Amino acid sequence: MSRTYVVTGAASGIGAATAATLRDAGHTVIGVDLDGVEVSGDLSTHAGRAEAAARAAEVAGGRIDAVIACAGISAPIAKTFSINFFGVTEFLTALLAALRESDAPRVAVVSSMASLQPVSAELVDAGLAGDEPRALEIGEALAAQGPEVGFLNYSSSKRAVSRWVRRQSISEAWAGSGIPLNAVAPGTVITPMTKDLLATPEGAAMVDSAVPMPLNYHQPAQSIADLLIWLTSEQNTHMAGQTIYCDGGADATLRGDDIWAWNDPS
Repeated sequence: MSRTYVVTGAASGIGAATAATLRDAGHTVIGVDLDGVEVSGDLSTHAGRAEAAARAAEVAGGRIDAVIACAGISAPIAKTFSINFFGVTEFLTALLAALRESDAPRVAVVSSMASLQPVSAELVDAGLAGDEPRALEIGEALAAQGPEVGFLNYSSSKRAVSRWVRRQSISEAWAGSGIPLNAVAPGTVITPMTKDLLATPEGAAMVDSAVPMPLNYHQPAQSIADLLIWLTSEQNTHMAGQTIYCDGGADATLRGDDIWAWNDPS
């Protein structure tokens, strides 16, 4: 049965692969991006998110079956946190009413393997508190210290969005409305965003040191698109709050075989 999907970041990378696959399967796709799609919108600002969400709901006729949030950037700047975190959380929240009109609403978000890397706890907390001005202030201070420290804007945005998904997935607003909410954390995906970095041996070596992928190495966008599509299909009835590391084994390599010890008796 054909469903209506809203896909952010639909102009390139994972979002483009996801949108194309859905269309090939006969679904209606409302793409959201800066340009070149059904809804042009800037997810870096509160006003831009609200306008994009309202327009997407309007194009969908007030009923949306699923949202897949792929939009994001990785630059070591404060704006990265605004797009990757608030551009997801505020946009999704604004579409709750339209999702509730569906008989089988679903939502999936693109997080990242970077959610397991060092973060700014202060920045993550500001995001989860919904304090964007404070998040921007912290992010700008990090960016001023150079790209290595500035990268904390990216890793913190992905940690925060995975925590938001986990927190909200069991809330009355989401679980209570029958909406499975999950995230997918890719490893190193071959997209326009990573192309230049992977083009040199030095860049690839740096990436591989941070994100070791023993299974099949760097992954195509399609590997993430297929998982996002299943998570937002009617077949997914009970998975909620999960960040699925579809990363060629990077998570297992870095965290090892025992991630449950926190709950063991001391």
